[in-house]
Amino acid sequence: MWTFFIALALLIGGYLIYSRVAEKVFVIDGRKTPAMSCPDGVDITPMPKWKSFLIELLNIAGTGPIFGAISGALFGPIVFLWIVFGCLLGGAVHDYFSGMISSRNKGDSIVLLSRFYLGKAMEMLMRIFSVVLLVLVTAVFVVSPSSLMEFLTGGNVRAWIWMVIILAYYLISTLVPIDKVIGKLYPIFGVILIFMAIAVIGGVLFQQGSYPMLELIGNFRDFSAANGDLPWWPFMFTTVACGAVSGFHATQSPMIAKCIKSEKEGRQVFYGAMVAEGVIALIWAAAAMAFFRVNEPEGWSELAKIGGNSMSVQKICSGLLGPVGTVLAVIGVVICPITSGDTALRSCRLILGEIFHLDETKMKNRLLLTLPLFALVVGISIWNFLDAGNFNLLWRWFAWSNQFLAAICLWVSTAYLAKDGKGKWRSLFTGIPAAFMTAVVITYIFGEPRIALGRVVPMHIAVIVGASIGGVIFLIYLYLLIFEVNKHPVIDDQTPLEEEQKS
Repeated sequence: MWTFFIALALLIGGYLIYSRVAEKVFVIDGRKTPAMSCPDGVDITPMPKWKSFLIELLNIAGTGPIFGAISGALFGPIVFLWIVFGCLLGGAVHDYFSGMISSRNKGDSIVLLSRFYLGKAMEMLMRIFSVVLLVLVTAVFVVSPSSLMEFLTGGNVRAWIWMVIILAYYLISTLVPIDKVIGKLYPIFGVILIFMAIAVIGGVLFQQGSYPMLELIGNFRDFSAANGDLPWWPFMFTTVACGAVSGFHATQSPMIAKCIKSEKEGRQVFYGAMVAEGVIALIWAAAAMAFFRVNEPEGWSELAKIGGNSMSVQKICSGLLGPVGTVLAVIGVVICPITSGDTALRSCRLILGEIFHLDETKMKNRLLLTLPLFALVVGISIWNFLDAGNFNLLWRWFAWSNQFLAAICLWVSTAYLAKDGKGKWRSLFTGIPAAFMTAVVITYIFGEPRIALGRVVPMHIAVIVGASIGGVIFLIYLYLLIFEVNKHPVIDDQTPLEEEQKS
């Protein structure tokens, strides 16, 4: 129990202290945000800070901080360390800078920002990864809530019917102005999500006799490797993404960057929402470890067999909260993926609009961009339902592409800071986590035994390759920082990105 409360205190304390450090590194000022300088009534719309915070939280809190954290429980209490320090030093910094840099570039997406700060080649790569990731997220976040809703209705309403309803909602929320559906529903959903998390951790705390929490002291080891499964490096860092570090958030923060009314709001909205998601991940990881007793071989095997999915959520909720609590908690879990799936599709529409230079204030252009994406999401969703193995395959590729995007976003933030000649050493603030995540994703793609290269490359070789490439890229960054940055003129981040593109 003490490990959980210490971790919780570190998250809250880290927000109060380290978020202010991030704000000082970024150097906010009094310039106008897109919502105040160029509102368009569709995507760029000023909203109250509390509403921007709740929308950002629900955008990023998909199934990741729940399903990912439950799966992360298989690594044992060491996962608490990743959730706390990954969130504070990496994930929240990642979300804050992706939102704030976007705000200074009229709300442009991570795709255009990567061109501005890392070059045209990186923009092309990011176009592919961002669109693929967002389509996968939208499709993935149809399957899990559909299955849970079938469970809630006792099987009377089949999952495929719920899939149709959810997809219809995705289409509507993607096309209408952000304040018409998302702005009105998300505050209600936010209250339910917070209540659900409180209910789950309350159920654990009041039943310590039956479900004792695991402490880090005495359990400081890799439970997963000890049971013959994948080791903590690098798989803990991809399993628990949302709640620690997640590249998907880089596609969501620019959306809310179009809605904040002042740069001063960024710390609470972007950094704060990520810390709140870290708390959610902490709760579900603690609950899964306690409920399944992963310190015992039988309990670990049971959770490993079920995995972090709707079935494990059902078991935890019914065991801890009983029938009424189960309904409330599962509704909260249903809300999480739905409120990320709709904004994922919206983000994808915005990115394509930037690529094709279409005026998205016009409904016909929004339809032109959305309908092909929607058809693709429908096709993948149907494919998911045909075979459970399809979902598992899709999730593994999603896990890697998600963290790849996180690494690139952190390098974009690093390049942004490095372009300030006088304060270029501030770029280490994002450069260190960028190098870390680079090593993670390289090791993963070489070492994951169920996909591509991992089928033929031994794990120890993958670790060496990942660490080496990550280290070399970091050394190149240091070289450029010391010898090259001051040779180039400082780019004024007040210059609109589209003007730079024309030049």
